[in-house]
Amino acid sequence: MSRFTLRRRALLGAGLAALPLAPALAAYPDRSLRWIVAYAAGGGTDTLARLVGASLSQRLGQPVVIENRPGAATNIGAEAVAKSSPDGYTVFTADNGTLVFNTALFKRLPYDPVRDFRPVGLMARFPLFLAVGEKAPAGTAQELLTRAKAAPGSIDCATPGIGSPHHLAMERMSREAGIKLNHVPYRGAAPALNDLLAGTIPMMVLDYPSGAEYLRTGRVKALAVLSAAPLDDLPAVPTVQASMGLRGFEAYAWQGMVVPKATPDALVDQLTRELAATMRDPAVRARMQQIGLETLTGGPAEFEALLERERATWLPLIRDLNITLD
Repeated sequence: MSRFTLRRRALLGAGLAALPLAPALAAYPDRSLRWIVAYAAGGGTDTLARLVGASLSQRLGQPVVIENRPGAATNIGAEAVAKSSPDGYTVFTADNGTLVFNTALFKRLPYDPVRDFRPVGLMARFPLFLAVGEKAPAGTAQELLTRAKAAPGSIDCATPGIGSPHHLAMERMSREAGIKLNHVPYRGAAPALNDLLAGTIPMMVLDYPSGAEYLRTGRVKALAVLSAAPLDDLPAVPTVQASMGLRGFEAYAWQGMVVPKATPDALVDQLTRELAATMRDPAVRARMQQIGLETLTGGPAEFEALLERERATWLPLIRDLNITLD
């Protein structure tokens, strides 16, 4: 048998072996997708997933079913996704806690952010505010700075919990401003906000989706926004860069979509395209703005670039301050 014939048969065999995969990829998706959310139903993360999932379902032609797996600082949901089949039918809302903070907050994780997950695309970020009750003595961020420097550690500042974006933003802001605040961690934004409204706690770092109604009406006073620029909804609220002189400071809670690492390229590419189209949808963007979310756009490359910046900023801070959830 000639060398040419052997080569021809080898190529033909390889082509035939690949044929069964083509219909499977071409038919994707042919059943419902499971979207795991590592937070309880009804919160901002769950609301975002349901909003984006409804639009994504129309584009993919299949139902997108939200499955809430809250607990352990997102570790329960993340582990479920890391161990799921990489077939394109399981997606996950991953935030800066899951992909960045937890690697320093825990000695051991049931997943590896780099080894187990593959970025699909970015979705949204939650603006953060330094907020006080309507009767608080500090009316501006500069007044807060003066009081905090005069009495280090005497001013309580609530957050939704240890290791949350809110807590770490507060610690970074305090370090860069040269002040010391007394951190009061709560189990979620809602109970902290309730105590802020009641006057039990004087100040908190509040995300916009949790407190938009109160910030808009003035029941909660925003001293500063932790974003790089003022928020369109509240243009009179200064940034911490301007009000505290913290050059280059910005902090958010942000979220994106990931899938198990071994998910095939063709399926990830399709999910990336459809997610990007969803995030450009005017109706989706309008609803996100209404509930206090800023739309993020960008595929895997932009997602990876964000992760690199976030790790360089937050991991040294967590380790230097010895913040832990173990």
